[in-house]
Amino acid sequence: MAEQAEICIGILAHNEESRIAKCMNSLPLGGPNIAIYVIVNGATDRTATIARNIAAQHHNIAVHNLPEGGKSRSWNRFIFDLLPRPYRYHIFVDGDAEIQPGSVDAMVDRLKAADKPNAVSGMPVNGRKAALYQQGMRAEHGMFGDLYGLSGAFLERMKAAGIRLPLDLVGDDGLICAMAKTDLGNEDDWQDRRVAVCEGAGFLCEPVNWLYPASWRLQYRRMINYSVRHFQNAILANIMRGAGPAALPVTLASLYAAELPRCQPRMSLPEFWFDRIALKRMAKTAGL
Repeated sequence: MAEQAEICIGILAHNEESRIAKCMNSLPLGGPNIAIYVIVNGATDRTATIARNIAAQHHNIAVHNLPEGGKSRSWNRFIFDLLPRPYRYHIFVDGDAEIQPGSVDAMVDRLKAADKPNAVSGMPVNGRKAALYQQGMRAEHGMFGDLYGLSGAFLERMKAAGIRLPLDLVGDDGLICAMAKTDLGNEDDWQDRRVAVCEGAGFLCEPVNWLYPASWRLQYRRMINYSVRHFQNAILANIMRGAGPAALPVTLASLYAAELPRCQPRMSLPEFWFDRIALKRMAKTAGL
């Protein structure tokens, strides 16, 4: 690995054998100031093999193949256990995302800016809702888990405080975005400007192909996860309004017994259907 690198790129990937090569090859591989870590987690396909074949051609790529899945669990493991040293700038990429040229440089430049944001977010650039998502990100200083960056100083303060993501959290981006805006405090300290949207950074995701049954199954599971995330976010909002990130539990499921009785499915479609499935699964996870 590059001993003097200031930029760390972390790629988190599950079963992404069809996308991981496109993801890695869209990044500045071999850059003299960049160290790249591929965190394969719980994969049952050739993701790790493909990543290692690419890594073998470069001096600055390390591949870790973790037996347990879960993005938040793997994020914690990467940041707290696998990183050999601090870096000044951290870029996080999903293993199914293809990064547009120049995105890493643009994000690092934004993190270096005089206002010193805690985080910077890249934009989705394909899909029928891309323009709508971009508009929302500009207005709300939002973040997608596919591509975002954190300053090393912010991440080191997070580590020093022992603040980890709940292991069963669905989606790291929402909570990390909130913590960046509060500067690791509670919502009383909320400032949108601490998360900067980077116009020069973008990512492509594989669109859903409705002609294939596998795409339908994937989207069905995704919709259930979106509903789980909806209810988890309500629990997280209570924590962020109160004690803040220091009070985050090891698992959100440990709070389900107290929180789920207050959760009701949304009355709109298709949310109502998937919310009901999500609530049943969450209750079962908590043994309720």
